[in-house]
Amino acid sequence: MIKNILFLGLLLSPLGLVAQKTSVTVSGTLKDKVSSEPLPFVNVVLKKAIDSAFVSGTITNDKGLFTLDNVKPADYIIEMTYMGYAKYAAPLFVGANSDFIDIGAIFLTENAQQLNEVVVTASQDAVATTMDKKTYTVDDNISQGGGSVLQSLNNLPGLTTTNGQVQLRGNDQVTILIDGKQTAITGFGNQNGLDNIPASAVAKIEIINNPSAKYDANGNAGIINIILKKEEQNGLNGKVGLSTGLGALWVRRENLPGIRPQYQATPKINPSVALNYSKNKVNLFLQADNLYTETLNKNEFVTRTYADGTVINQQMKRNRDTNFFTSKAGLDWFMNDQNTLTISGLFSQESIKDYGDQPFFSGNTGESLRLWQFLEDEVLTAAMASVAYEHKFEQPGRKLNIGFNYTFDREDEKYFFTNTQPTFSNKESFFLIADQKVADFTLDYTRPMKHGLLETGVKFRRRTIPTDMQFNPAATNSVLDTGADGKATYTETIPALYGNYTYEVKKLEAELGLRMEYVNLSYAVDPNHNTYTSNGYNYLQPFPNARVAYKLNDRNKLSAFYNRRVDRPDEGDIRIFPKYDDAEIIKVGNPGLQPQFTNSFELGFKNDWDKGYFYTALYHRISDGTITRIGTTVDASNLIYNISQNAGKSYNTGLEVVLSRELSEKVNMNLNLNGYHNQIDAFTVINQYPVVNTFTAAKQEIFAGNVKLNTNVKFSKNTEAQLTAIYLSPDIIPQGTIDARFSLDAGVKKLIQSGKGELFLNATDLLNTMVIKTKVTGNNFNYTSKNYYETQVIRLGYSYKF
Repeated sequence: MIKNILFLGLLLSPLGLVAQKTSVTVSGTLKDKVSSEPLPFVNVVLKKAIDSAFVSGTITNDKGLFTLDNVKPADYIIEMTYMGYAKYAAPLFVGANSDFIDIGAIFLTENAQQLNEVVVTASQDAVATTMDKKTYTVDDNISQGGGSVLQSLNNLPGLTTTNGQVQLRGNDQVTILIDGKQTAITGFGNQNGLDNIPASAVAKIEIINNPSAKYDANGNAGIINIILKKEEQNGLNGKVGLSTGLGALWVRRENLPGIRPQYQATPKINPSVALNYSKNKVNLFLQADNLYTETLNKNEFVTRTYADGTVINQQMKRNRDTNFFTSKAGLDWFMNDQNTLTISGLFSQESIKDYGDQPFFSGNTGESLRLWQFLEDEVLTAAMASVAYEHKFEQPGRKLNIGFNYTFDREDEKYFFTNTQPTFSNKESFFLIADQKVADFTLDYTRPMKHGLLETGVKFRRRTIPTDMQFNPAATNSVLDTGADGKATYTETIPALYGNYTYEVKKLEAELGLRMEYVNLSYAVDPNHNTYTSNGYNYLQPFPNARVAYKLNDRNKLSAFYNRRVDRPDEGDIRIFPKYDDAEIIKVGNPGLQPQFTNSFELGFKNDWDKGYFYTALYHRISDGTITRIGTTVDASNLIYNISQNAGKSYNTGLEVVLSRELSEKVNMNLNLNGYHNQIDAFTVINQYPVVNTFTAAKQEIFAGNVKLNTNVKFSKNTEAQLTAIYLSPDIIPQGTIDARFSLDAGVKKLIQSGKGELFLNATDLLNTMVIKTKVTGNNFNYTSKNYYETQVIRLGYSYKF
């Protein structure tokens, strides 16, 4: 495997790493040493330390304040001259951790005085500086253009996707943000909807492995921040686009007998528009996308084997129609140079219709046992209103931000099914309504310091989710557990306070933060429920973060990180109602779930080259109270119940490597390797549903990894192509393993119309090799599955900027 990976690494590779922020604003105040009065019109000059070449200059205003913009990280000499005062000169080091630096007050006297070293820091949004974050532009991801955000994430270093969930370094406990905020579109707890958000709506994606105390403590694997497009040029400007495509071009495996055909040649269409109008003190913006897709969402063949010798062969085929509309609109009001008010709204509606067939056959005799056919009609509507106020103090970089976000979303699901068995046939259904209401208030204060940056703030969240599940059983032979429907209400209250300080001198960087969170969660259960009763938990916990970095020289840097984070059970993990979207593998939540706490350690090293860089990180995570799902059978039934549980301790230890290199003016490459050891300790849990039963699992562990290999080739000034290869090694999943997977993607784009227009053509999973193969072992059963879902898609698109 290692030889294959290295061979692929020579052939393929890069993703669009955003240009690093390499400038900083330097400010300070000049005063008379005797009177402490501000000195206006003082000349301030910045020169290179190496040769005294002039870099920048300015004069102080009537309050003695000066500002130097666009200063590159380097060593400088800063000089101040003023008639009647002695010339001052001091060494000035500009680092790379903050956009602003305030060197404070400098007092001029008649006698020359050499100042001590002044430290300035700057910001870079990539792996090149603090090494806690990587940032990528979606438009540079040529091989996935016109697809969904989930498909774009799958091509980024360190990320993999399985069953609609994104994993960061082999861990799916990832918090997803949109423009720095949690939303109903992507989930306030578990991940949602990533496969339906159009990538055309997204400008950048940030991967934050080691979040600071400024961020919510939820999500032990890290944070993915999806930044939507927003233009801010003067006048009217924008971008319109249209992409289309076809998927499921071939039948990879024929259906079992007696069911409806699989979707083939599935259409995709995605119109999009982004508009911006800016004049005087007002900036108006609008972003809207509509993604319509038909997909072979699932085509899974399963063989279940039981301890008594029973063998069942089955297929789950799900043809899906999806229409996802998303829009964001608002205005920025620049009241004056110090105050800005932004009012915005985010609205989305996702309509999903699944047409499913699930036949069951005896593996012993070949006879038909059952046919389950269903229509799942689900509409997810979300709306978020935001008000954000920013006050900039006179000192550059010092600011106060106050925000309020209110989110409402409704999950409206109707599920109709026909259950046909040899002796009868029934039509049944169930309906679910879940209304989520979330109010967030935030206050953040940022102040540049002489040697770094201070951030502090508070946040308050109130979240409620009343749910109502209604079962509509047949008069006889119903499969629905009629005592397990009803109502439940999830309520979450979280006040939090944080502080974070970043410090930097020429060779050393340090960051220390602490977030204090109090959580009060209650889950009120219908008293008529046949299994569960009301439950909940509360805690007051500290969540510290720390980073220390040492600069070996201008090209080499070593960093160490520590983080403590939490994964709180989401409402879906707790939800008490059995879910019958699989006839014989039934998911049920658990209101007794407790939070999962994780301590993370990481050691990183980065080496910059003239035309690229090498980055590596060794990481280790220890989780207590690991949240997972446990599959068990009870009594003599062949039904498998998938119950949410805390499984005890788990460990994730690995090594990530990123190699980026410009091979020539026309070819550049990026190679990402991630190898890790996953371990889940032996554990015993007691399930309450459908009857009390005990499950014991032995220790699970595996060495696994993945590789992302990309090559970008510029054929001309306006034409560029990308080839992407992804290899995922075997890994562990709850109670089992998943086999290796491989895919190859390709794309080409061409600029036309003087660079204002762009055409692209791409294809995912060119070789049609991406098949999900799993093995699961339970208390008295095991099963193997192969999912031949739609992965091969060809897309064509056009966009125009104006």
